[in-house]
Amino acid sequence: MADQEQQQKLSRSLKSRHITMIAIGGAIGTGLFLGSGSAIRKAGPSIILSYLIVGIFCFFMMRALGELIMSDTSKHSFIDFVKQYLGDRMEFITGWTYWSCWLSLAMADLTATGIYLRYWFPNLPQWIGPLVIIVLLMLINMINVGLFGEFESAFSMIKVLAILALIVIGLAMVLLHTHVAGGNYASFANLVSHGGFFPTGPFGFLMSFQMVVFAFVGIEMVGLTAGETKNPQRDIPKAINALPVRIGLFYIGSMIAIMSVYPWNQIVTSSSPFVQVFKAIGITGAAGILNFVVLTAALSATNSSIFSTSRSLYSLAAGGNAPQRFTKLSNKAVPNAALQFSSAILFIIVILNYIMPAGIFNIVSGVSTINFVFVWLIILWCHIQYRRQNPAGLAAFKMPGYPLTSWLTLIFFCAVLIVLLFDASTRTSLIISVIWFIVLFIAYPLLKKSRAK
Repeated sequence: MADQEQQQKLSRSLKSRHITMIAIGGAIGTGLFLGSGSAIRKAGPSIILSYLIVGIFCFFMMRALGELIMSDTSKHSFIDFVKQYLGDRMEFITGWTYWSCWLSLAMADLTATGIYLRYWFPNLPQWIGPLVIIVLLMLINMINVGLFGEFESAFSMIKVLAILALIVIGLAMVLLHTHVAGGNYASFANLVSHGGFFPTGPFGFLMSFQMVVFAFVGIEMVGLTAGETKNPQRDIPKAINALPVRIGLFYIGSMIAIMSVYPWNQIVTSSSPFVQVFKAIGITGAAGILNFVVLTAALSATNSSIFSTSRSLYSLAAGGNAPQRFTKLSNKAVPNAALQFSSAILFIIVILNYIMPAGIFNIVSGVSTINFVFVWLIILWCHIQYRRQNPAGLAAFKMPGYPLTSWLTLIFFCAVLIVLLFDASTRTSLIISVIWFIVLFIAYPLLKKSRAK
């Protein structure tokens, strides 16, 4: 009961539009704007099918999460449900893993911001951008949760407008049969006329899933907003149900637009496909415009990270799996102690960018992807345990197709982790993640003994 009372002190200041834009912002990252070029070259047009398949399974994962949250909106986050249905040890492992997910994702994006800023300021040291951004966003998050919602809404809107512009421009070029570089014309035929829909074969198609999953990490952040949402019964289902539309429009729509304008085998990986499409119709400063968009995407990820890590730490502390000082709230009902601690950890990336600016990004982003998939598996497992104890489910927001959809989604994400073993670029990250889980598994009984003393 004491835990519940503490959690209810969190301010319910997030409005419907905040929740919707947080859900959108969580699903759109730098992976789409920058990473889609290399993804297209590996899989060709079949990447469209990869986005569709991963999107469907992410939707089922989100519906499982939604049913959990809506079954008891007095709980602050999905981490509290892990404690209830999977036990204290799994809450400890999941909570600290989710905390590490967002920290590693923010570290990857903060590293990227240092690179993006050098587009305009070539002589700026790579570590200065991350330092300024951490301090600025920490201060914004400390004021109140409503201000976080406003900033995240603004960041998300910029990303959405960039994607919509790409889709509209691409469609117009196809309809007008516009001539593009290399003697080609914009046409839907480009999706199948350069080696077919699966030009790199089954292996290329399978390898694309890792890159596509990375594009979706963060969508579950809606599961951390329950305790700070004005009307969770209305706003959370609305945000989750809109997910398929976002997936179809933003991911699949942008991939179709890009590969209809340029044949997949002519898209270069040295610059973003978005820049290539904008340049194709003569938009001056296309590279500068996109640089601003990806900088915004990185700021959004860091803003979300500071919010998510502080709330994860608050939930862990409320459950006795982190120091109790992290449950303390400011007079604006913000867990400032947890927020300041998580922000301080982010300063590690400032140091790493000073010491080794070239090699840190790939390893950190790989660890983040693997740990996020692990958290999704825990959410699904937790939901299955909930339905075993409550066979009727939640009438107002029931998981569609349960239990088949739950088990299929669980199996799919396990298969994605297995695929990562065959990719040399993610093998190191996978080993680091496994070591992290082993350390947490061993640390829990030691913590329990310490608490007992």
